[in-house]
Amino acid sequence: MTTTKTLMTLAEFEAFIDQLEQDGATYEYIAGELFLVPTNQLASKLAVRILAFIGMYLLKNDIGHLTGADHGYVIGSERYAPDVGYLSYARYPDTTTDWFTPTPPEFVVEVVSSDRADENKKLSVKVTNYMAAGAIVWVVRPQERHIEAHAPGQSVVIYRDNADVLTIESVLPGFEITVADVFAVMAGPQS
Repeated sequence: MTTTKTLMTLAEFEAFIDQLEQDGATYEYIAGELFLVPTNQLASKLAVRILAFIGMYLLKNDIGHLTGADHGYVIGSERYAPDVGYLSYARYPDTTTDWFTPTPPEFVVEVVSSDRADENKKLSVKVTNYMAAGAIVWVVRPQERHIEAHAPGQSVVIYRDNADVLTIESVLPGFEITVADVFAVMAGPQS
């Protein structure tokens, strides 16, 4: 799938979003451009898997909102739709019907669906802006079978060993997931 890029102002983007009917597509506004968010089956499966693990945690610890790739967040003057987003009730107690939650998430997952240079450049901008808004970001790279953990004020940590355990203690106390848990969908059906 190719990425659609169109230069526009934020007001034009918001007018475009307001006029959309639910067509199943997700759009982002990054650095003055409209992007149709690309995906593929593998990227979607990985995102849903992480979403499911966090969802199970939140069933026992109802402390916040969990969203998938069909919902976005306001990040400064930009609009992003992460594959997985989390925002605590403490920071945003309401449930919105807006396309984009006005408060930045505290944690996001971005699954790389294409290793093209333009996609990596867009992702780099998003990670920088997420962290400037205070979010912790996991970038899942299926081709490399690793997960990059980005946190404001810290060096990036890359998890690649199946036994490596990822946590987000400051956001979801007690939650953990291994690299093997995430990438198990790549192994195919279990016999």
